[in-house]
Amino acid sequence: MPATEIEDTFAEAFGMTATRLIVTAASEEWALIAGRTATGYAASVIGCDAEAGIEAVLTPERTPDDRPGVSLLFFGFSRDALQKAVSNRVSQCLLTCPSTAVYNGLPLTDRKIRIGGNLRYFGDGFQSSKKLGNRRWWRIPTMDGEFLCEDEFGTVKGVGGGNLLFLAVDAATGLKAAEDAVRAIRELPDVILPFPGGIVRSGSKVGSRYPKLKASTNEAYCPTLRGTVASALPEGVNAVYEIVIDGLSAERVAEAMKVGIAAASREGIVRISAGNYGGKLGPFHFHLRRL
Repeated sequence: MPATEIEDTFAEAFGMTATRLIVTAASEEWALIAGRTATGYAASVIGCDAEAGIEAVLTPERTPDDRPGVSLLFFGFSRDALQKAVSNRVSQCLLTCPSTAVYNGLPLTDRKIRIGGNLRYFGDGFQSSKKLGNRRWWRIPTMDGEFLCEDEFGTVKGVGGGNLLFLAVDAATGLKAAEDAVRAIRELPDVILPFPGGIVRSGSKVGSRYPKLKASTNEAYCPTLRGTVASALPEGVNAVYEIVIDGLSAERVAEAMKVGIAAASREGIVRISAGNYGGKLGPFHFHLRRL
């Protein structure tokens, strides 16, 4: 069986601010609906207000109110940006979703954002609060009872942009390898894969010939442009898929990348590579062969 080459390169990632939400509901189905809705349109901060995803499905034994739930991770470039994005998503996607409640999933420190305290005004003066220790919850009347949301949420310095590129003989082989990598990584805590299904087909580079665009298609990895541009694709590669990993620490991102490499390596995956900017933009460098 031909071996998968692990390219001698590295993924370059960036510092971000991260928070965790614990969302519970009357059933696992409604918890998943809430989680998927709240983390929609959150693939990349290139064009979205945050990067987000479902971290895990939680059994009632693992939630604050003994109901089924999900844990969600959100990432932004600053606490202010993260607070705005999470407040908007909780108000539009979780407050509106039947039976949900929202709890802080990280320790409260000086680095915190306010969510329930911003949403309480929707109660139009009928809202109420309860404080236990240093934590406060807001209760907002709704047509099915009330929406419970914690006032403040802890944040940590996370890492965004860990990535792997799977160079495959064809699209079907590449997609199956990427799916297996996603499945393995999703077993790990403290990481998310923010793109649809955890997989990216439209890898990008920084900048564009059109000045208003921050990023554009990475033509070196587009098989249909081989022979037209300076291609990065070896002979026999006809499809490339990428996965992007955000985590609460560099160690977690490295672990996820290692698991992803192992899960995707197989016949038909000619090379596993990663995207970087020459080490000039992001402080976190994940060298594939070391992993």
